[in-house]
Amino acid sequence: MALHKGPDEKETEPFRRLAFNPFYGEANPVGGMTEAPPIHRLPDGPLPPMSAYQLVHDELMLDGNSRLNLATFVTTWMEPQAGVLMGECRDKNMIDKDEYPRTAELERRCVSMLAHLWNAPDPATAVGCSTTGSSEACMLAGMALKRRWTKRNADRYPGARPNLVMGVNVQVCWEKFCNFWEVEPRLVPMDGERFHLDAASAAALCDENTIGVVAVLGSTFDGSYEPVAEICAALDELQERTGLDVPVHVDGASGAMVAPFLDDQLVWDFRLPRVSSINTSGHKYGLVYPGVGWALWRSPAELPEELVFRVNYLGGDMPTFALNFSRPGAQVVAQYYSFLRLGREGYRTVQQTSRDVARGLAERIEAMGDFRLLTHGDQLPVFAFTTADDVTAFDVFDVSRRLREHGWLVPAYTFPKNREDLSVLRIVCRNGFSADLAHLLVEDLQLLLPELRRQPRPFTHDKEAATSFHH
Repeated sequence: MALHKGPDEKETEPFRRLAFNPFYGEANPVGGMTEAPPIHRLPDGPLPPMSAYQLVHDELMLDGNSRLNLATFVTTWMEPQAGVLMGECRDKNMIDKDEYPRTAELERRCVSMLAHLWNAPDPATAVGCSTTGSSEACMLAGMALKRRWTKRNADRYPGARPNLVMGVNVQVCWEKFCNFWEVEPRLVPMDGERFHLDAASAAALCDENTIGVVAVLGSTFDGSYEPVAEICAALDELQERTGLDVPVHVDGASGAMVAPFLDDQLVWDFRLPRVSSINTSGHKYGLVYPGVGWALWRSPAELPEELVFRVNYLGGDMPTFALNFSRPGAQVVAQYYSFLRLGREGYRTVQQTSRDVARGLAERIEAMGDFRLLTHGDQLPVFAFTTADDVTAFDVFDVSRRLREHGWLVPAYTFPKNREDLSVLRIVCRNGFSADLAHLLVEDLQLLLPELRRQPRPFTHDKEAATSFHH
């Protein structure tokens, strides 16, 4: 979550208050409307519920339309029945497993379904849990990697500093993990047209202090899969040569809910003995509204028992492994609904449709001649593109800014170290972003291009302020 500072009241009060429309009040449109409420401190008294609702509702109209947000990987559409179920469960606290045993059972079933989906050697013994999202799941997986390394190196730790090997394209949660848990991040930079981790570079950075290697199944920068099997093979060879046994965690925030349905031939999961844990976001291509992720370990041996707390809470012995405590059960119930509703064939159809939309949209954008594709949407239903080499009148930041005028939220951002010369646009195609919407996006882009081509130069001076990078 973002950190927010309180405002300077000398600058905001009494000038900045919520403006009241008299008709937001009760039956008498004038009654009780003597003073508008402040916005940076609690009002002195209560408001009628409809008045409070309308004030908040009106301000939120200035948010972007989530369905037109092509920056986010997060699900923006579910069936009405899922919404009803979530409404029925939003007051259930996931931590109260004795009080809500069926919700806990649905969580257990989801873990079992994922263990089968990801080919755990024995799905009955694979362990896992729901989380608030992939960020928390990654933190838990990283903690397990570090604790296992610590136990193996008890004679050297805390003198030796543990490290974690990953590509510079990892999601920011991994940088947070290394910061919070005092692990050295060893980042493989991008190189030329390679925009993610490769096997040789990963193995080259490993040593006796490496707690693990993170392989990303679906980079947020361009939608490409990292070569998990090749990374594992390189680490196998490293072990044969040096004796170092380095586990792999697969950050499958998006790809772990795409590859099992569309890329049957791709071996990336627990079929690789070196893969010790996998995470995914239920609220991305798991097709659930924001607020749920999953972390799984191939067997209890990969999750140190001392990390699992057994709490006597409200009359029951409850094992828990989480950074959070209280959270609603609605998203877990929605995940089970989606699994039950779609099954393997349903997920395959939904994800294939998203990939078809992404590939078709990428081809149409490339055909315009003003852009060069970095990826084509044939792995994650995500693709990145930049301006063609001969385009000098505008840049990707101009395109992003002008599309926003039409309601489209398309992020423009600069790649990290070693490819900071490369700025791109990225489009995420999700369930609910239909071929019809993709057609409208192309029409709007074609409408803008003549004006952009007539510019004397790119107009976006402050590139960092142009748009932020959204994972």
